[in-house]
Amino acid sequence: MSRAIVEQLLYLMDEAFDAKEQEHSLLTNLRSVPDDGWLWVPSGGARSIFDIVRHVGECKYVYDNHAFGDGSMRWDRPATVPTVVREAPMAAVVEWLREGEHRWRESISELEDDGELLRPRRANWGRDYETRWLVNMLIQHDLYHAGEINHIRALRQQKDGWAWETSWT
Repeated sequence: MSRAIVEQLLYLMDEAFDAKEQEHSLLTNLRSVPDDGWLWVPSGGARSIFDIVRHVGECKYVYDNHAFGDGSMRWDRPATVPTVVREAPMAAVVEWLREGEHRWRESISELEDDGELLRPRRANWGRDYETRWLVNMLIQHDLYHAGEINHIRALRQQKDGWAWETSWT
C-alpha cells in the first residue's frame, strides 16, 4: 500500500513547525523573539511566549505518548510530563521543543502505509481518534500558537500594525 498521504502529512508537519522560508511556522516566529520578549506578558494578558512554547512542547510529548506509547504521561500527574523551567535559556527550551517534535514526527514517519492514518489512536483525554485527526490537530496547534507568539512579540516591540500600514506613514 502507498505512503503518499503519510509523506504529505510529514511535509505539512515540517512546514507548520519550521518552514524557514515562510513566516507562519512556529520556529520562524520564535526566531524573531528578542530576549526581552521571551518572558514578557502583555498588559491584561496571562501568558508569555515562554508559557506558550512550554505548552506546545508538552503537548507534543504527551500526544506522542498517548497515541504511540504507553499513555503514562498525564496532566494530573505533572511529574510524568517532560517540561522546562522558566529560568531555562530560550535556546535550551527551543531544543527541548525540537526533541518533542522529533519524537512526534518519528512516530508518524514509522507508519507503514496510508491505511494506518485511519487507525484509531488514543488522545491524552482518553478518547480515540483516527491517526490523521491527531496529526491534523497538532499541525493546527503549531500554527495557532505561532500566531499567538507573533502577536505577543509584535505587542512587545510596539509594531503590531500591518506592514503595509507602517510603510505609508
